[in-house]
Amino acid sequence: MLKDYRSIRVVGAALYLLPVETRIPLKLGRETLTSVTCARVKLCVVDTNGTKAEGWGEVPLNVSWCWPSALSAKERVDTLIDLSRSIAKEWSQFIGVGHPLEIGWEFQEKELPGIVEIFNETKRAGKERVPWEAALLCNAAFDIALHDAYGILLQRPVYELYSGDNLRHDLSFFMEPAENSGVSFKGVYPSQFMRPNRKEQLRAWHQVGGADLLDFGDINETTIRDRYPTVLGDWIRNDGLKCLKIKLRGDDSAWDYDRIVQVGRVGIEQGANWLCTDFIGKARGPEYVNAILDRLRDYHPRIFGMLLHIEQPFSPDLENNPVDVHSVSWRKPLFLDEGAHDWRAIRRARQLGWTGVTVKTVRSQTTAILSVCWTLAHGMPIMVGDLSNPMIAMIPHLLLAANFKTLMGVEATSMQFYPDASGTEARIHAGIYGRRFGMMDISSIRGPGFGYRMNEMNPQLPDPEIRCGEV
Repeated sequence: MLKDYRSIRVVGAALYLLPVETRIPLKLGRETLTSVTCARVKLCVVDTNGTKAEGWGEVPLNVSWCWPSALSAKERVDTLIDLSRSIAKEWSQFIGVGHPLEIGWEFQEKELPGIVEIFNETKRAGKERVPWEAALLCNAAFDIALHDAYGILLQRPVYELYSGDNLRHDLSFFMEPAENSGVSFKGVYPSQFMRPNRKEQLRAWHQVGGADLLDFGDINETTIRDRYPTVLGDWIRNDGLKCLKIKLRGDDSAWDYDRIVQVGRVGIEQGANWLCTDFIGKARGPEYVNAILDRLRDYHPRIFGMLLHIEQPFSPDLENNPVDVHSVSWRKPLFLDEGAHDWRAIRRARQLGWTGVTVKTVRSQTTAILSVCWTLAHGMPIMVGDLSNPMIAMIPHLLLAANFKTLMGVEATSMQFYPDASGTEARIHAGIYGRRFGMMDISSIRGPGFGYRMNEMNPQLPDPEIRCGEV
C-alpha cells in the first residue's frame, strides 16, 4: 500500500447539547445520577488539497465520574458546558496540521492545559476548580470528531489509519517506555498492537449500581415497572449476561463486602460467570481491599474465584498519593481507571504495582490509542470501560474494544439506565444498543470514519450551543 500522509487541520467546530433522563437512578458511590447531558460535536477539517470533511464525536458529561465533589451536579455540569464552549473556540482556531493522532496529541499536550488554567483563573476564581479528568472529558468529543473526520476525508475506517502508511511519527514521538523494561517504540505504530481483524461480537459487562435492585424483595411502591427488567436476575436472564461489574462505596467495608456477596449469589443462581468490583477510588488503603478479598476467599471461595479483576480502589492521584498496591495485585488483578490520564500515569501505576488499565474513549480517542499501546507493550492487560455511553458515544467505545485485545469484553451499560435515548441510532445499529446471549453485535458499524452511518440515521439535533469557524 502506498503511504498516504494526508495532513489535515481543523477549520470549524460546533457543539450540541443533548439532555438525557435516566430510566432508573445510577448510583456511583454516594452520588446518584438521574440525568446526563451529552456533548455532541461536529468538526470540520480540510487537507492540503482544499478537500473538506466533517466528523462527529460525543461524550456524556458525567460529573459523578470526572468531578466528584460536594458541589451540586447542576453547577458542575454547567461549568463543563461552559468549558466545552471555550474548547470549541480554541479548536476552530488551532493551527496544528497532520494526522489526527498527531494533532490530538499536540492540542492535549500543549493547548488544553492553558485553556483549563485560563478558564479556572477567570471563570472559577475563588471557586472549586475544574479537575484535569473533567477537562479531558470535555475535550474528548472534539478529539473523537477529529479522528472521524479524517476517516471520512479518506473514505476509510478509522482503524485502518493508524499504521506507518498514514502516520509520519512512530510511537516514540508521543511517549517513552518504562526504564529497564526492554520496550522500544522506535519504528512501532498503533496498528502493530491491533487485532488482524476486529471482533464482531463482544462480551458485555453489566453494571450493578449501588441503587440497583438485586431481587424481588427489594421492590417497593417507588420501583419503576416497565417493559425493561426490574431486578438483577431479570437482567441476567433477559440479556444472557455472564459478566457483572459491581459499583461499591469504597468507604464502608461491611456494605461493600455484603454487596459483593449478594450480587455474587444472584449471579451464581442465574448463570453469570464473572464479577469485577469498582471501589471508585474511595478505599483508604490496601488493607481495606485486602480484608474484603481475604474474607471472600475464606467464606465465599466461589464468589472470590469469580472476581476477574478489581478496579480503582484508591485515589487516582498517583503523584500525591503514591500507594504501593502490590499486596492487592498479588490477590487479584488490579486495574487503574480514573487515574489513567496518559502513559505517564500508567507508567507510575506500573511502578506502584497496578496490573492493568481500564481505557476509555471519553478521555479522547488519541489518549485511548496511545494508552492502549503503552499498556500492551509493557505486558499489561486492558479493559475498555464506558460512562454508560448512549447514542453515537457508544460506537468509538465499542470499536476500541473490538480492535484491541481486552482482558474480557467491554463495559456496555447505557441500555440499563437510559435505553430509549438511543432509539434513532438503534434503527441502524440494533446489535449495539441491546445485548443478546451476553454479547454485543457490532457488525452494523461499517463505512468511513467510525462507521456511524449518520446519513442513514438522520438525527434531529437542536440548534448548536456554539458554532465556530467553517461548520
